[in-house]
Amino acid sequence: MERLEKTFARLAERGETALVAYLTGGYPSLAETGPLIEAVSSAGADIIELGVAFSDPLGDGPVIQATTQAALDGGATAAAVLDIVAGARENGVQTPIMLMGYCNPFLRYGLEQLYADAKAAGADGFIVPDLPAHEADEWLAAARTHDMAQVFFSAPGSSEERLRNTAARSRGFLYSLAANGVTGVREELDPGIDAYLERVGDAAGTLPVCVGFGISRPEHVRALRGRAAGVIVGSALLRAIGDADTPAGRILAASRLVGELKEACR
Repeated sequence: MERLEKTFARLAERGETALVAYLTGGYPSLAETGPLIEAVSSAGADIIELGVAFSDPLGDGPVIQATTQAALDGGATAAAVLDIVAGARENGVQTPIMLMGYCNPFLRYGLEQLYADAKAAGADGFIVPDLPAHEADEWLAAARTHDMAQVFFSAPGSSEERLRNTAARSRGFLYSLAANGVTGVREELDPGIDAYLERVGDAAGTLPVCVGFGISRPEHVRALRGRAAGVIVGSALLRAIGDADTPAGRILAASRLVGELKEACR
């Protein structure tokens, strides 16, 4: 938690939006994920969200689904992703790393062992999209034991009571969906996003709010400045990586996009 809290505090002092960059662990290969983490960290990502592949990623759109399947085909497992995190820390990456994945693989691993191993590897917390905050007592107990973040989701259709309860149970930050549906690149932000984020901010209080789902361009990031503590970019980054033909080209593409997005955060 300390690494994550210091990141948000430092950026708030600068009046800067946090850039959260999503990578799928094991895409385009297990061997390339570590260098990509290092590249996006060096290019300006303030937080890295590292996906743990699952065969039924119900909250994800076609881009992330395709990268998840490629990761599974390449042998990605929760244990393999933890090894990637540990390797990134050994190579000097200090950026907070959040593990994003679905309940089934984590429960199969065993929650207490998972959180202990994740902490030892150098991860900072978990984002679990199919875990409702009100059903997460065991997860939150493990997170508190190991001083890790546990991030829950708000959506545009969330009631005031649900927003307050979700924010109250979140540790680290609140993940606020910019739109209903699944992940993916969108041309424009929802026209009602300002009113929605005002409601989220009222419910969250001092808890940082990060906005994801459809954020893909510098103009999206600029439009959200002052309305959220952070922005989360996934599909656009993975698409840029996938469009390149070589490991060096993929690192260059990821670094270029992250640099452009980070500049819009300042």
